Order: sequence, then C-alpha cells, then structure tokens
Amino acid sequence: MDEPKQDLAGRRILVTGGAGFIGGHVTRLLADAGASVVVADTAPCDVPDGCVALTGDLRDPAFRDAAVTAGLDGIVHLAAATSVLASVRDPAGVHELNVTATAGLLELARLRGVPRFLLASTNAVVGDVGTAVIDESSPLRPLTPYGASKAACEMLLSGYAGAYGMATCALRFTNVYGSGMAHKDSFVPRLMRAARSGETIRVYGDGKQTRDLVHVEDVARGVLIAWSAQALGPLVIGAGRSVSVLDLVQAAREATGRPLPAEHVPAQTGEMPAVVVSIARARALGYEPRVGLEQGLAGVWQDLREQRP
Repeated sequence: MDEPKQDLAGRRILVTGGAGFIGGHVTRLLADAGASVVVADTAPCDVPDGCVALTGDLRDPAFRDAAVTAGLDGIVHLAAATSVLASVRDPAGVHELNVTATAGLLELARLRGVPRFLLASTNAVVGDVGTAVIDESSPLRPLTPYGASKAACEMLLSGYAGAYGMATCALRFTNVYGSGMAHKDSFVPRLMRAARSGETIRVYGDGKQTRDLVHVEDVARGVLIAWSAQALGPLVIGAGRSVSVLDLVQAAREATGRPLPAEHVPAQTGEMPAVVVSIARARALGYEPRVGLEQGLAGVWQDLREQRP
C-alpha cells in the first residue's frame, strides 16, 4: 500500500505534541507527503524543511493563541497526559491538560476558520467490556480520569462538528509502542529496560490480561489515512491482534535474548482484563498494520541498546 499523500500537498497543519513519540513520526510523514507542518510542543525540536516549531505549553492561552492561526487547513492534536496511573494520582492536572487545553484549541479553530480537527484518543474511553470486541460503536464508559478526559474531548469534537460543521475525528489508538519510546513508563519500554539491566519485571495480576499493541509507524500511517479519507467521528487504530501480558514478556525475551524474570504484583485500579478491537472501519479506509510484534520489539530493543542507561 502506498503512503497516503492525496489532499496533503501544500496543506498547512498544526501538530500539537509534534516533538513527541507519536508526533515525531506523524510530522515526518506529513512533511514527506508535502504538508507544511507547524509543530507545537513543550520541547524544542528539529523539524523538516518548510516546517515551523513553536515551543510552549498548551495550557497557556497565549501559546494556544500563537499556535492556532488563520490559514491552517487542520489540527492534529496529539499533545496530552497519557499515563493512566498518573491520572489517578492527579485527576485535576490531567483534566487541565487533556480537556481544558483541547477545548481552547477547538474554540480558536472555530474562531479562525480551521476546518478540520483530528484528536489522539484511546480505547480506554469505553472502559471494561470484558472480552467483547471494541469498535467505534462501543458506548463511552471510562474507568479512570485519563479515559474520562479523552471521552470528554471526544464529546467536545462531536459538539463542534454538530454545531459548527467542523470536520472532526477522534483516533482511538490502542497500546502504541516502537522506537523512540525508551524514556516512557509504559510496559514495553519497562520490559526493555529490565532486559538491559537484568532486573525483574513486575507483572500486574496474573498476566493473562490481553492488549492490542500497535507500532508507532502504523499509527502515523493511520493518522495520514484518516486525514486523506476525511474520516469523521471515532476511528479505532490498532494492530487488530491481541496478546496476553505473559505472551508479551515471552516475546520480549525472544527479541532481547535476555532471561527477563517476572514477578507478579497486585493488579492496578482501572486496568481492563482485555483489549480486543476491530479495525474494520480503518481497513475500509485503506489502513493496514505492517509492523509485526516480533519485528517491532526488536526495533525497540535496538533503539534502547544504542542509548546510555
């Protein structure tokens, strides 16, 4: 499948969080497809030729005002607090960054005639559905402040679409992993750090809970496909294949060649026993995951080994 390039040449797109793990991949693909990208992030970054980087905090109204300018063709809003456990510790802080900042961006987009708004959301908005398959029609029943903040953002997008005709799409990512995430606190980089250091990895509960792990390169392609296909409403972007935590640990052992001992600890509040998603709607738009788990984990391991502990 060719990279989606239609409707991108000459487009001017704001990517919030464009210096981050997912954002860096999205920015590069957009630029390669001919878009002029404005990156807004808390961290300074290098951007491709023809693109612009703005450094600041989206919780600051003045920075939002500088980032959302007339003449933008759309916004890809990736900046967010993403830790479920951190959201339980600081729900107000997560609300401010995820909900208040998103509301401010949407309102500026309305005032300045920005026609499109894509949001990085999550399948955590649907909460615990047991082993049922999650798709775009699954009702919103989040279990954590993080999931609730993303559900609130999805409702804001729906409201702006209905009231003002803005073309909005909430991209519900599953568990994203890949090169460039060594600093993060999600399970895959913790696995890799433990493999490098020889430490024991902690597995919450019995380890039989399942997750859909999607590679960051596939996610970035999914964002471009959603733009080019003019997708509206929610859209699930994942691998379409779920694995248990225990199987993931074993896959990490094989990718690293390290013993990676595991210790079971009590399950965390808000953790779902299974995440099984349908990516049928995304596939109908032309999305197809390319990076298998074994290949993806090997890439994360190589990335981590090239960095200093």
